Amino acid sequence: QRALDRNALTLLLGQSPGDDLPSGRPFSEQAGLLAELPVGLPSELLTKRPDIRAAEQQLIAANANIGAARAAFYPRIALTTSVGLVSNDLNHLLTGNVGWTFVPQIVLPIFNAGANQANLDVARISRDLAVAQYEKAIQGAFREVADALAGRATLAEQLRASRAQVDAAQATVRLSRLRYTNGVASHLDLLDAERSLFATQQATVQLQLAQMQNQVLLYKALGGGWKD
Repeated sequence: QRALDRNALTLLLGQSPGDDLPSGRPFSEQAGLLAELPVGLPSELLTKRPDIRAAEQQLIAANANIGAARAAFYPRIALTTSVGLVSNDLNHLLTGNVGWTFVPQIVLPIFNAGANQANLDVARISRDLAVAQYEKAIQGAFREVADALAGRATLAEQLRASRAQVDAAQATVRLSRLRYTNGVASHLDLLDAERSLFATQQATVQLQLAQMQNQVLLYKALGGGWKD
């Protein structure tokens, strides 16, 4: 697992993280890795999330594409002459007597088998898709925060209960050891009590790990924490 994590760091950094990586700290020292969650966090925090920023840029790009499609849809020509009359370009465009000629003033024809209309339709669909993706990104962000907060509350309660079980199991081991020392209980009874204690301690460690992973998920869901 350490090797896999090192490979992930190498990919993230674009270079080897080196051989002097610090070893993991005890769980007791990692409980306060993140600052305590304050009350009344503004939802504007989520605008820092990379997925929401990306969705916003896609939305902006889609609007720009609509502008580009419309610019291509309407030929760029001079509509009037210097004295306010209809220009030759516009007259030729509308009457069709001369047909399309490749002159600099006329970039695209106004009718070409529906291609320009199709381009505009595609741009509109892209815009609608970008809006839907943006809405989905926002909804997903709020759901991730809600899930992380729900897990935060549940895990804290589970950890308290598990630690109480550890205390009870430790008391059982002490009593079993006394009973075994005084010849009241067998060695098997003591081993069984110790096995129950170890299982409870392992469950507590797993809950501590889950709690720390939840902190990481919450940090990520909020777009990188909740401080400036």
